[in-house]
Amino acid sequence: MLKNMNKSKKSNLITYAIVIVAFVVMQTLSSTGSISSLLTGLLVPLCTYIILAVSLNLVVGILGELSLGHAGFMCAGAFSSAFFSKCMRDVIENSIVRFLLALLIGVVVAAIFGVLIGIPVLRLKGDYLAIVTLAFGEIIKNLVNVLYIGKDSKGFHFATKDVMALDMDPDGTVILNGPQGITGTPKDSTFLIGFILIMVTLFIVLNLVNSRDGRAIMAIRDNVIAAESIGINVTKYKLMAFTISAAMAGAAGVLYAHNLSTLTANTNNFGYNMSIMILVFVVLGGMGSLRGSIIAAVILTLLPEVLRGLKDYRMLIYSIVLIVMMLFNWAPKCIEMRQRIAAKFKKSAKKEAA
Repeated sequence: MLKNMNKSKKSNLITYAIVIVAFVVMQTLSSTGSISSLLTGLLVPLCTYIILAVSLNLVVGILGELSLGHAGFMCAGAFSSAFFSKCMRDVIENSIVRFLLALLIGVVVAAIFGVLIGIPVLRLKGDYLAIVTLAFGEIIKNLVNVLYIGKDSKGFHFATKDVMALDMDPDGTVILNGPQGITGTPKDSTFLIGFILIMVTLFIVLNLVNSRDGRAIMAIRDNVIAAESIGINVTKYKLMAFTISAAMAGAAGVLYAHNLSTLTANTNNFGYNMSIMILVFVVLGGMGSLRGSIIAAVILTLLPEVLRGLKDYRMLIYSIVLIVMMLFNWAPKCIEMRQRIAAKFKKSAKKEAA
């Protein structure tokens, strides 16, 4: 059966199988107490980073545009969904229904921002696009930090100065407290939900890549002028990829927000540090390689925690691993070596089959 499959389908099945096996192994280890509570607590964030890496690869690797605003879309999805969940906590008691509605809201809000930002921004290329998208991410983060939202019997109140400026009744509650963020978000995220979202993200991206639209997107990446000359609507397909990527980043934000009791917008979780970290996952895993992005996200997320016992040497080893992975993926000699090894495996497989 596998012999009759084309190369892309076989590769997709391998990617799905790797994710499923990894989930079963980690779920088994977690349920039996074979891994530390620290590593167990990293499982949901790990799912978040994998979704972010795969979705950014759609723009950077498959579309061929450098975007640094992914953390901004994640922030939009996280805060919009957390706002909804906190408001509806006592109204919708079923956690699954509440989370699904919050997920829908986070994805839609992030997609809307993707369209609004994508229409003017995607006319830019290279470094200019990276700078503008990075600025967008910082704008979203800072807007959240200056916004105060409260709710009382009269409805919602908004302010940009402080909590007192909300002028609420005594029965009012603060939902978004400026730099202190949102406190009391229901912790509805689980490793199982994270796994399902990863599978959905992979399904969407892999099917898009192997579709007619995906081939048009990759044609734009390879040569914009040639794509335009054969009638491909460059703006349409760029905006499509950018919006889908933003929506999936919003889904990752929802998963991230519902794993924390207090959600704040700072440089480490929604700023340029996060955007650059996601880009590192994509580059180290191989631009255009979804499987590589997943592996890079897993290694670079778990490695600092696995090496925590080494104290001062932990970050040194982490840096060395980064350099080795970069050389292995992009150095010409390493690429030639990988190709020779792959060719030998193919020859031996053909001999065994014969």
